[in-house]
Amino acid sequence: MVMTSLNRTQRTRTALGALAATALLTLSACGGSSDDDASATSSDSPSADASGSADPSADPSADPSADAAEPDLDAIPDVVAEVNGEEITKDEFTPIYEASFAQAQSQAQMGGDAPDEATLRKQTVDDLVDTELLSQEADSRGIEISDDDIDAELATLAEQNGMSSADELLKAVADQGLTEDQARDQVRTQVMVEKLVTDEEGEIAPTEKELRAIYDQAKEQQAQSGQSGQFPSFADAHDQVEEQAKAQEIGKVAQTLVTSLRKDADITVNL
Repeated sequence: MVMTSLNRTQRTRTALGALAATALLTLSACGGSSDDDASATSSDSPSADASGSADPSADPSADPSADAAEPDLDAIPDVVAEVNGEEITKDEFTPIYEASFAQAQSQAQMGGDAPDEATLRKQTVDDLVDTELLSQEADSRGIEISDDDIDAELATLAEQNGMSSADELLKAVADQGLTEDQARDQVRTQVMVEKLVTDEEGEIAPTEKELRAIYDQAKEQQAQSGQSGQFPSFADAHDQVEEQAKAQEIGKVAQTLVTSLRKDADITVNL
């Protein structure tokens, strides 16, 4: 699949969700959680990725197809929203909404509230609008994402997950139902946001004091949760904590940029 420039025809991952997933991934690694813990942790994003999502198969008694409600797609219009003349279609909206609904349904089966479809639809379309705004802004600044950019980020994510290669990472996400094209598009969106934030704010360089604060917070959270297992030293966790800090700061800058872009944008939501 060739991705040499920004492509707004696929939105399998929302921009801020991609960053949240990366932040979660590095935090769980820093926290020394086990593989089982990581696979049971879900990201803020509406689709599964390398950081893992709730896996009903981990519990033999939990059959995701048994008594699983299906989202109501009949009321979704062909054009869900328009952003400065660019359409967000039902075909783009549906897979993200279905994944978000499935995640909420899984949480409900574990004792949470039943999925609120109205809220999920709003969250999904809002995220898609935000991603489109950031894509348009990146496009206007001449920011392009190459296949080499995507390959490099996949390799980095694989290393952060303790995997030997990007191929191993892609196989892992494929086991969670995410195709290689979808995974690469998620990464493309993440890289796009990172480049846009760098263009807006400059390189993100957290201080050692900030890194130590994040590390101490993660260590305290593990202690309070009663999780077993040895917590890594600050030196051993340093690189992962740094990625966590960068992801948090990139997310803040991106959200500020989205807020600014929304003020002058022509947005129509048809839900």
